[in-house]
Amino acid sequence: MEHRIRRALISVFEKEGVADLCRQLEALDIEILSSGGTARLLEEEGLAVTPVSDYTGFPEMLGGRVKTLHPRIHGGILAVRSNAEHMADLERNGIEPIDLVVVNLYPFEKTATTEGIGVRDVVEMIDIGGPALVRAAAKNYSHVGVVVDPQDYAAVAGEVASTGGLTDETRLRLAVKAFRHTSTYDSAVRAYLSGLGSDGAPKAAEAGLAERLSFEFVKAQDLRYGENPHQRAAFYRDPLGKGPNLAGAKQLQGKELSFNNILDFDAALGLAAELPDDGCVIIKHGNPCGTALGSEPKAAFERALACDPLSAFGGVIAFNRRVDQRAAESIAEHFFEGVVAPQFDEDAKRALARKKKLRLLEIADLAKFERSGLDLRRVSGGLLAQDWDRVDERVLDAEVVTRRKPTGSEWRALEFAWIVTKNVKSNAIVFALEDRTLGVGAGQMSRVDAARIGIQKAQSSLDGSVMASDAFFPFRDGIDVAAEAGVRAVIQPGGSIRDREVIEAADEHGIAMVFTGRRHFRH
Repeated sequence: MEHRIRRALISVFEKEGVADLCRQLEALDIEILSSGGTARLLEEEGLAVTPVSDYTGFPEMLGGRVKTLHPRIHGGILAVRSNAEHMADLERNGIEPIDLVVVNLYPFEKTATTEGIGVRDVVEMIDIGGPALVRAAAKNYSHVGVVVDPQDYAAVAGEVASTGGLTDETRLRLAVKAFRHTSTYDSAVRAYLSGLGSDGAPKAAEAGLAERLSFEFVKAQDLRYGENPHQRAAFYRDPLGKGPNLAGAKQLQGKELSFNNILDFDAALGLAAELPDDGCVIIKHGNPCGTALGSEPKAAFERALACDPLSAFGGVIAFNRRVDQRAAESIAEHFFEGVVAPQFDEDAKRALARKKKLRLLEIADLAKFERSGLDLRRVSGGLLAQDWDRVDERVLDAEVVTRRKPTGSEWRALEFAWIVTKNVKSNAIVFALEDRTLGVGAGQMSRVDAARIGIQKAQSSLDGSVMASDAFFPFRDGIDVAAEAGVRAVIQPGGSIRDREVIEAADEHGIAMVFTGRRHFRH
């Protein structure tokens, strides 16, 4: 069934394309009602427009907060055309049916995530009349078309031009899209306000997590497939995400991002952002196979690569500083899936351009990188939610539990290794110097096996290195194998019932050991 469109209400914040749409509607003798800035724009474009205030006989008020909230508007939208009582109500009150509603909402999400914007300004971006119009039109989709996305203007105008109205299928599709639009909008408002205290300032973390969780993520792009080719996949962005993040990164070249690329890039960024100085991280299957600091990007990259060049093949790289030509030329000698950095010099871009499939992502300054919200993981029948794991403890404050204390160089190496270990899947062991990893044992069921694998994978001597463990050593065997490899200092949380046995082993080998009191499992 098709419904002829005779009257349209146009009220949009995003004005692009709306004048062209209205020209097409006017050419079809469709009356146009409009309000505020939209009406002024259309009049300036020479279009015949009936201002909503003229139509309702009631002026806009409260600084524009009240414009379309009126029975002559909502009655015209909500009336069921096949309901004689509804149509009699319209006639009795001099209300004309409105057959098409074109609305997009105040940019709440953009405003809420803009630095320096106060709460009052953000609250003014909570649209009231717009969502009311959208919901009314979408509820009455059997008779009214509703358009919230400028990308639909051309198709809607074309269908109206060819048929005089919109098909049942089109109106239903547009209604579903409209309710999704208002749902996402309301969720963004709820999420923003729930993070505020009564004084308008961000409130301190509550003792427990919320009784109910709801999320609205917006599709950023479809992906070719998921972890495996038989799995469908897409990448969704957090509308309230702040600071540098993958969803906001600019891809400069290369193939489309895959599901696994995104996971690896995210792991790489998380570690790179935590490094204290100019650093480079190489990630493969979610684990760092090399992490290093350097006086220049090339040095950091080559030190990171030297840790495990075999595993680094086909991985992704993250820098926490600008990439220059020297680093780019060194990268181009090897095969990687992608590189992410806050900036690439023009010479660096040219050096990497010959690697046409290599994905280059440019992201904002990682000094502002912060994971917002909760860390979420789906399980059968439910969802796990937790705070993000952060290294808030100061390594220099760790308790020295052995007779020998770490030297200054060892303290710096322990701090570096501790940051890296948090980003390695458990059970995790990292061998390092103060500016580079030497060996990484990741994802093992036995902690001593993780230590043995880290030793086995080391490409250079571990003599004089330090070892970090993401959780306590349940037995002394991990210390014994580390001592045999030449480790001189160990950092771990402590807390085992055999801590005394482990400390005695370290003392026997002349190893300095410190306890942080905090575990960093990553499952």
